[in-house]
Amino acid sequence: MASQTQDPALTRLADPTVADTDRSRRRRQQHYRWRELRPALLFLSPWLVGFTVFTAWPVLYSGYLSLTDYDVLTDAQWIGLDNYERMLEDPKVRLSLWNTVVYTVIQVPAYVAVSLGLALLLNRAKRASGFFRTVFFLPNMTPPVATGVLLLLLFNGQNGLVNTVLGWVGIEGPNWTTDPDWIKPGLVMMSLLSVGGSVIILLAALRNVPQELHDAARVDGAGSWRRTWHVTVPMISGALFFVFIVNTIAALQSFTEAYTAFFGVGNTTYSNDAALFYVIHLFRQAFESLNMGYASAMAWVLFVVIMVITAIQVTVSRRFVFYEGDQR
Repeated sequence: MASQTQDPALTRLADPTVADTDRSRRRRQQHYRWRELRPALLFLSPWLVGFTVFTAWPVLYSGYLSLTDYDVLTDAQWIGLDNYERMLEDPKVRLSLWNTVVYTVIQVPAYVAVSLGLALLLNRAKRASGFFRTVFFLPNMTPPVATGVLLLLLFNGQNGLVNTVLGWVGIEGPNWTTDPDWIKPGLVMMSLLSVGGSVIILLAALRNVPQELHDAARVDGAGSWRRTWHVTVPMISGALFFVFIVNTIAALQSFTEAYTAFFGVGNTTYSNDAALFYVIHLFRQAFESLNMGYASAMAWVLFVVIMVITAIQVTVSRRFVFYEGDQR
């Protein structure tokens, strides 16, 4: 009778043959998983090695350097938080940070608005859309250094092309490269030449908006503007958010165009205090003054600022960004 009432599971566990079979099955499963993982790791290994050597290690090492006095020529001397305290007293840090914030506040909304406007126009185009996509994207192929030189040619206060065109309609253009109030707007306008990449991203999002939604809104009496604002924009809000957050990060790290135009070798013609962005000041501290420890501290502060701003943007986006499949 005892044998008839015994739990089959206990009988199975008590049988050494069954236990060996289960262990063998588990070993085979682990072996198969490892065989599938090895090719993936093999293909990923170049990126993993490159990321570790050229990104992760330099970032961690710069954190150590930020706590030292290091000028490249001599050994690093540990000074703790002195570099961060020095930043609080450095007027150039405050000036460069303010310039960067002002530039970002102006540039990012303008960049996103122009990108969206061009994408909407391209979405209406039919046969010519391919040609105009190429035209809008071509300026992205221009090296940033060339863009900085082009800025001086286009926005020269005396004989630049922009002021010449404004003169044709009776408008006296400002001194874009010498007037501190117009330096950042000029840089913003130059940055709008590179909207091509964002235009392509937004155009792809626009092409994926279901036509049925537009038809339904049209039947309900919605005009073109209302359909764009209440149907199109919400449906591409994910792409808009991507463009917004990526361009915010890029604007906070602006360097090449402004440095080429206003801080190039032997440049004594143009006013540059209004163009002293944070990364430019960081670069000059590192490679002109050889204050590598101080520059590393500045880099870590910028990293924290970007992380905080990005976290705020992601948090706020949960209320405004719609993704397909959301149940709200």
